[in-house]
Amino acid sequence: MAKELFIPKLGQTVEEVRLVRWLVEDGARIEQGQEVLEVETDKAIFAVESPAKGYLHKGPFAEDAVLPVLTVVAVVGKQDEKFPAAGAPAEAASPAQPADSAPAAHAESSASAQAQTAEAGRIFASPRARKLAAEEGVDLSKVTPTGGGGARVAERDVVAYLQSAPKATPIAERMAAEAGIDLRLIQGTGANGTITKEDVQQAVAQRAESLKAKDAQEALAPAAAQAPSPSAAPAAPSVPASRGEILERVPLKGVRAVIADRMATSTRTVARVTLVMDVDATEFVAVRERLKARFAEQWGFAPGYNDMLVMAVARALRKFPYMNARMTSDAIEYLARIDIGMAVDTDRGLTVPVVRNADQKSLRQIGAELRELVDRARKGRSLPDDFGGTFTITSLGPLDIDAFTPVINYPEAAILGVGRIAAKAVVLNDQIVARKMMTLSLAFDHRITDGAPAARFLKYIKELIEEPFLLLAE
Repeated sequence: MAKELFIPKLGQTVEEVRLVRWLVEDGARIEQGQEVLEVETDKAIFAVESPAKGYLHKGPFAEDAVLPVLTVVAVVGKQDEKFPAAGAPAEAASPAQPADSAPAAHAESSASAQAQTAEAGRIFASPRARKLAAEEGVDLSKVTPTGGGGARVAERDVVAYLQSAPKATPIAERMAAEAGIDLRLIQGTGANGTITKEDVQQAVAQRAESLKAKDAQEALAPAAAQAPSPSAAPAAPSVPASRGEILERVPLKGVRAVIADRMATSTRTVARVTLVMDVDATEFVAVRERLKARFAEQWGFAPGYNDMLVMAVARALRKFPYMNARMTSDAIEYLARIDIGMAVDTDRGLTVPVVRNADQKSLRQIGAELRELVDRARKGRSLPDDFGGTFTITSLGPLDIDAFTPVINYPEAAILGVGRIAAKAVVLNDQIVARKMMTLSLAFDHRITDGAPAARFLKYIKELIEEPFLLLAE
């Protein structure tokens, strides 16, 4: 019996992937564990291995197709077997459908297959989106999908739908529910646009009038249907194209598409506030130089500023656990583990590998792990477990940036932006002296924490940088 080859779960937050390329030809004989295709998430490119030995029979999925996880993309079996289904997610495939009843859409991309199924009345949605919709009582048919090229409802779409709900009085909500009227179609006349009982009553009356007019129109429809249609109006003159020349047009897909979507979701969803603080990093630099001279040969790498920053932030998160949190649809979750992500610039775009349990690791452990994570990320060979942190650090110091406003890695509570370390003239003990200064930018979600607690967290990080020996005090 043929074995199904499906897109595996590649992390808790990954709902869909892009098929980068097939590594073997259709009908080729393969071994169990052999890499047969590569897929791309927002984090990295992963190879998918064969679940069995036999002949590979591909499904109708071309390169660049965006597919939900658990989609069956091929089967491995005997030489004369064929791919039997349209590549629906394994958890939703219908066993009653015969192999020869697959629609002609097999020759199309996954987006076309999804669109045709949706036209037949089925709504494609990720498991996380369905779970949230069920919890909140949301009709998925009313949610605008953005996943899978606009053919699949993602969790972010349900969140956006919930956040777009208009304000209404309890009586108005009940009346609208009983009448089957979507509150989003009603213009509120109450305070701050709140929908009132009278607004719903007016909407009900307008719908009744509309139904009457429709019935009257349908009564005259037979005669109107036989009348010849008027000739088409002449087309409007075309608007001259812009004189600006486009050097290159790059489709928004893959990692860049996911980054664009997540940044927009974070900006649209999070109540972001940024705190900026100058820090005297003179001792920080001096300690790093002494560590480098003492341990670089023994450790096999030179301890870096990022390693020390991860350690400092981990200590701060342990001292101020309210910053180690995330927002869900109905609650704030304070997290037990401290997993710190470090934003990495790669050829494929921004990625954020994570140092797990950073508060429990030595500087040497953090440095070694961080280098391994960064190396895999830049080679596009990250593992699923490399991602999904509780707090993020992002540094533009190597690019001579002093301060910036980082975008929160939603649903985390905050992100720390780190600027360059530069010699500046400062006043110290009533004297103007040269000191190594840096700027920290803490962007945090005001829904999760307030300004003063966030400022105390940032101030403690400043203390650890200005007096690094405090890292040894606990």
